[in-house]
Amino acid sequence: MERLQRAREHAAQAGIDALLVTPGADLRYLTGYAAKPLERLTCLVLPTEGDPVLVAPALEVAAAEASGISCDIAAWNETDDPFALVRSLLGDVRRVALDDEMWASRVLALRDALPTTEQVLAGPVLTELRMRKDAAEVAALRDAGAAIDRVHRRMGEWLRPERTEREVGHDIALALVEEGHESVDFVIVGSGPNGASPHHEVSDRVIEAGDPVVVDIGGTTPAGYCSDSTRNYLVGGVPPEGYTEAYDVLLTAQEAQRAHAGPGVTAESVDRVGRQIIADAGYGDLFIHRTGHGIGVQTHEEPYIVEGNQRVLEPGMAFSIEPGIYRPGAWGARIEDIAVVTDDGLEVLNSTERRLVALPA
Repeated sequence: MERLQRAREHAAQAGIDALLVTPGADLRYLTGYAAKPLERLTCLVLPTEGDPVLVAPALEVAAAEASGISCDIAAWNETDDPFALVRSLLGDVRRVALDDEMWASRVLALRDALPTTEQVLAGPVLTELRMRKDAAEVAALRDAGAAIDRVHRRMGEWLRPERTEREVGHDIALALVEEGHESVDFVIVGSGPNGASPHHEVSDRVIEAGDPVVVDIGGTTPAGYCSDSTRNYLVGGVPPEGYTEAYDVLLTAQEAQRAHAGPGVTAESVDRVGRQIIADAGYGDLFIHRTGHGIGVQTHEEPYIVEGNQRVLEPGMAFSIEPGIYRPGAWGARIEDIAVVTDDGLEVLNSTERRLVALPA
């Protein structure tokens, strides 16, 4: 109930009469309920004055109760109008805030049900809450980091020549669950030239001796918090020309970013520190994405570590530090850790080897 109360207080300060939150990360954050995004409406009605109520289909009430949700549940049956139910719970309201990922069909139906009520985004309210992790959330992220580290430490079991990226990715996905994740969110196995595509997933390319391989993996733990870590492997043989020199630059840049990040510095300054090192070494045009993203109940959330984000980092903010260098058609490399700002510095939640890891052929 503490999160619901804080959300209510922040909404009131923003001049919002009620928050309306449908299945997704915001609902799980506020209530602990990981509701299925069904065609039937599930919606948390959180007025700034009055008690929160979860509007839910009758057949989902048992699941909501099993999640431990602490607010009342208003069930609706198949022939009921759930949007009229939301309207009846709200009464006469001037302005409501909708979660940022609400389906357009829901937004329009709520507009029809509440034709005189202004709709705004709930993101500005909920982002401020979710961005600052409390001790329990940091502990959950710490557990997620340890779980993903255990998978990276097993990479030698699967990553070797003559196997396809898809075969390796399948084994990694199984290990993500074995090592403590509730779900697999993504598996990237970018071998050789495929490593130059930052969001490459897997393919039927056969891994060859001497291939550098980018492995970027993440999942969600039973506590609802995400992991995300990228490491780089050399599968036997000799790396391609120019790769080792670029990798050394990348490692230096990521080390500098980890040393710089902490309370009182801006998000953009963390990006700038590493980007300058990479640019000075002649690889500036090969670093083609931001340095990082916030992480919590979603893999990507605020704060974003990117030029132009002047937000000052505060204790409890958690984000990735992941510079990369990508040579199109040849190879790529990215080093990624999750870190949390502390009162006097930075806690890095991943501890596996950041240098290039050579695996036997």
